[in-house]
Amino acid sequence: MLENLLIRSRAFPSEPPRRRGATSLGPERDRFGVLRGILAAVPWLQVGLGALIVLLAALVPWGTGKVLSAMDQQILAIDVNGDFVGDSRVAIEREAGNWIGKSYFATDLSEIKNELEQRPWVASAAVRRVWPDRLVIDIREKKPLAYWTDGRLVSRTGELFTPPNPEVAGRLPRLAGPDDRVREVIRMAQTMNDRLVSHELGFAGLSLEARGAWTLTLANGIQVVLGRDQVDERFERFMTVYETRLASRSDEVSRVDARYTNGVAVQWKQAVAASGPNS
Repeated sequence: MLENLLIRSRAFPSEPPRRRGATSLGPERDRFGVLRGILAAVPWLQVGLGALIVLLAALVPWGTGKVLSAMDQQILAIDVNGDFVGDSRVAIEREAGNWIGKSYFATDLSEIKNELEQRPWVASAAVRRVWPDRLVIDIREKKPLAYWTDGRLVSRTGELFTPPNPEVAGRLPRLAGPDDRVREVIRMAQTMNDRLVSHELGFAGLSLEARGAWTLTLANGIQVVLGRDQVDERFERFMTVYETRLASRSDEVSRVDARYTNGVAVQWKQAVAASGPNS
């Protein structure tokens, strides 16, 4: 009977021996594996850096505003620089004084610039801050080239302006013409002036009438009528006649009409005096 039991017991193989140190997990103990896989796949370093950058970007304007508020001062002094002929340093300082006591950082410098450039003589104004409580203003004045119609001035850039004191510009040529042709008048005047200087003649003025006729005035008082057509040729004809026939008697000449084809007509001062009201 014992023999039978032993034989029957061999029909059931024994469990295989387990390896030491080996552990097997059942399905119920691996329920967090998927979560760990997802977490392992997320680039946490990049996410953290991105969040930090977003936070800093949000904090910078806030922090900057706090710092500027803490550092802000009132404007206590304004310095004005420039070479002044038509305007006055004192007058500009007085106008700029409206910003004394205003915020150093909050004051709009372009507002100061625009207001100062409304002054007739000011061509440009540059305004800058100097820490901790000062503004510096650099003024560039318009450079007058000539007197224009109705007592106005024309600048070297061809800008017409009307200052309250045009006489401070001193002795300048007198130009005249339609306002929309001011640059044309300037170009013609410069061309004629260069030609006159080369012959030791002075330029005093140039006028362009509405219908297009030109009249030149020399520094010695002689008027030269050039008309509307062939102005350059007529001017050259006058120069030739003047050098050959009129230079020695220039103090006797009142007016020269160069609108003729083959010459000029000269009006003498004696003839003008003789035809006066007392003649």
